[in-house]
Amino acid sequence: MADVVVIGGGPAGIMAAISAAKNNNVILLEGNDRIGKKLFITGKGRCNVTNAKEISEFFDYIPGNPYFLYSALYTFTNEDTINFFESQGIKLKTERGGRIFPQSDKSSDIIKGLSNGLKEARVNIKLNSKVTNIIMDNSKIIAVEINDSKKIYGDYFIFAPGGASYPLTGSTGECFNMLESLGHTIVKLKPSLVPIEIKEDFIKELAGLSLRNIGLTIKSKGKVVYKEQGEIKFTYYGISGPLTLSGSRYIKNNEEFKVIIDFKPALDLKELDIRIQKDFKKYINNDFKNSLDDLLPQKIIPVIIELSGIDKNKKVNEITREERKRLVNLLKNFEISVKKLRPLSEAIVTAGGVSIDEIDPSTMKSKIIENLSFAGEVMDVDAFTGGYNVQIALSTGYMAGTNL
Repeated sequence: MADVVVIGGGPAGIMAAISAAKNNNVILLEGNDRIGKKLFITGKGRCNVTNAKEISEFFDYIPGNPYFLYSALYTFTNEDTINFFESQGIKLKTERGGRIFPQSDKSSDIIKGLSNGLKEARVNIKLNSKVTNIIMDNSKIIAVEINDSKKIYGDYFIFAPGGASYPLTGSTGECFNMLESLGHTIVKLKPSLVPIEIKEDFIKELAGLSLRNIGLTIKSKGKVVYKEQGEIKFTYYGISGPLTLSGSRYIKNNEEFKVIIDFKPALDLKELDIRIQKDFKKYINNDFKNSLDDLLPQKIIPVIIELSGIDKNKKVNEITREERKRLVNLLKNFEISVKKLRPLSEAIVTAGGVSIDEIDPSTMKSKIIENLSFAGEVMDVDAFTGGYNVQIALSTGYMAGTNL
């Protein structure tokens, strides 16, 4: 029997357990054989734990119900996150875009900091404890069943099991059926921050190519739904990388979307034309196929040549003004067609979850079950890459643990 039972050993559940343990006896249930399994792979194994931007700017990077998170983010801020980890001896650093990482570049250091926090708070951690049932008595939860047999009783319960992305880390989404059976509305789950499959066959030729400082625009029915600059990566099925992941939040599988890549966003059409004229002058006696090495990565040149409609063996001094303008326009407006999003299991974050209409934003308490709170990705909230999702997890976890 515990005062508080926390379900989920990710950042939201851990922070909820640490916060709740200041005045309560707390049990933390984690289905895996260790805590923070999803954190371990976050940020390519480096764990982008928060962002250095002002909290007021965070809401611009949260497409999924940002203002529900107002109280949480202002109560436990990015500065609180930094102070927490530094108090645990974990040194942090700030990189491009305000992204904050452990100085060691090892996500294991972030997990170590959270583990230390749990030990200091004397939280009772039970690993390999998968919640399979919720036991009610009237309008209250009295226990959760783990591994289809053992019951864990408690006075209060905080659910922070994550969403349905990366199921191998334990975020299987099975909890949503249980929560729905209690009367909570579950907003349909969909992938957020997920790679995009592309229709064009030539995309396979670009697999493995990463490009920085490019522009990416996503359109639907001619309307721009997303536009940003940054990094993308081509894969055998389409595109990935930070820009793609953020842009995927605006794509729906039942609508037609176009992705337009600007390979030279720092130059307008006229400036790029002047740049290409300089390259053409340098390689004036060469074949067209050998004139783009200074402008583009080698791997993409054959694709650009094919799409430009200019004969690859044509001498540079024979290329017409119209052909050159066509090349300029192609480099500024490289259009590809969205086939579909990759599956939810490959998404970094889940959109959808427990409806925020049924959760008190100032406490994270359920409006339906009197001794139930939520934290993290299980709720219908999600953000772009850049440390925002982990901060949301920590902030909502803190709110849930301190407002029982």
